[in-house]
Amino acid sequence: MAFVVAEPCINCKFTDCVDVCPVDCFYEGENMLVIHPDECIDCGACLPECPVEAIFDEDELPEAWDEYKDLNARLAENWINITEKTDALPDAEKFRDVDAKRDMLSENSA
Repeated sequence: MAFVVAEPCINCKFTDCVDVCPVDCFYEGENMLVIHPDECIDCGACLPECPVEAIFDEDELPEAWDEYKDLNARLAENWINITEKTDALPDAEKFRDVDAKRDMLSENSA
């Protein structure tokens, strides 16, 4: 079982979660983070750190965001591993409470 980063992360990319991850399983895209499911040890340290509540236990992921399980796995294979906290995106506060951001996702690496 692994944790999954879902839609609320898009265009925010807060990295508080990265700072507490004991196994460095976060990967960074242009406007979102993902968790590599084969590297995540399911410790849950990242869960309370996400200011936009974008991280979910795989079994508790809302059905509307089910595609993010596969998306995290696929994108983690191509994106760059991130191991330290960095600044959020410049417009993160603007996008913090925006719904339906899937079409905004860039699949480009950071």
